[in-house]
Amino acid sequence: MLRLLTIVLMLALLALSGVFSSRAAYADGGAPNLAYVAGTTKGISIIDIAQQKVTGTFTVSGDPHSVMLSLDGRFLYVAQPALGRMIMLAAKTGAIICSVNLPGQPSLLALDPTPNANVLYAADNGDDSVRAIDSTNCAIKRTLQTGSPVYGLAVAAISSGSSGSSSQIWASGTDAVTIFDATGKQLGTVPIPGGPQYLSIPLGTMAYVTTRSGAVDAIDIFSHKVFPLISGGKYGPMDYDAITGDVYVPDQLHKQLIVLTPLSSGGNPVPPEPNHTYHLGVAPQSVAITSDGQLGFVALSGGNVAMLDVPGKQIVNTIFVGGNPHFIVTGLYPPVVGTTPEQTAVWGTVINVLAYVFVIALFIVPLLIFRRYSRAGGKASGIKDKK
Repeated sequence: MLRLLTIVLMLALLALSGVFSSRAAYADGGAPNLAYVAGTTKGISIIDIAQQKVTGTFTVSGDPHSVMLSLDGRFLYVAQPALGRMIMLAAKTGAIICSVNLPGQPSLLALDPTPNANVLYAADNGDDSVRAIDSTNCAIKRTLQTGSPVYGLAVAAISSGSSGSSSQIWASGTDAVTIFDATGKQLGTVPIPGGPQYLSIPLGTMAYVTTRSGAVDAIDIFSHKVFPLISGGKYGPMDYDAITGDVYVPDQLHKQLIVLTPLSSGGNPVPPEPNHTYHLGVAPQSVAITSDGQLGFVALSGGNVAMLDVPGKQIVNTIFVGGNPHFIVTGLYPPVVGTTPEQTAVWGTVINVLAYVFVIALFIVPLLIFRRYSRAGGKASGIKDKK
């Protein structure tokens, strides 16, 4: 009985720690189920990764470009440059939850990966600023003045020791990358020869930037020192393998996907690049690597998506999505309940209450059983003594 009580109490403690702990989540969750492709025939096509085929579409006008997924896979954010706005969709139904009109032709989006930050950033090269948008209601929170058109956008989660992490917003301008903190304060600029364009910032010490003149450089996040890596191509939006740190770069000029070895802290020595190349036959527009490091998806000109076996370094399938794909992101199936922020808040409260009730029950029930067992044992001992 004591062993059973010990086991139950241990389960209760584990459940209690689950209620009070918070874990960082990522847009592709570590075990991705879906890939969302922007710029297809109806706007957004949805690939079921297990089935390796398109299983749904969302009708979205305005030539959708960038698409971001909320950290829990519940909401989809889509840039519509032809309409000058960004919309927030329920990932389960495709219903529009909210929208925001933005200056220029917004085609760049970046989501703050810090848990509970609830901020999305939007920009384009038709405006000299970045808008910080509340990712729960599409309200503009602040404007970050860049002083030049914006050609690339990314958010870096900077480790700050025991206090967790803070965010930096990196924006590519005409001839330099401008860096802001989460309040909109400018932290510095990094001149980039050839004009910076797309940005990708893996966890660690390096940021990666393509240039409009056809190169890829690495930037030390702390010292801002620039390390030239490769040149001679036309490079599209990048992504990285969260397990190995490898950086995946679409080379539209040579119709290939280039894989770069991550730089160590300080950037020296710079390894020979690239470490691997996928020859595609058509121009790649964008790439997404799942956060478990197992699969990659490359949006291709002509309406196809190439599926990669990342550890095996090979293309395993080509999936037709139609249209002219611009961008791709992977993620989990949307949660079963809560398709709006309001519903999510209600269900979150209900789940927390039920969790507390469950934990309390795990503590009380074993004690009641133990008390009853102790009384029964005492009575049995008294009967023996009388005999």
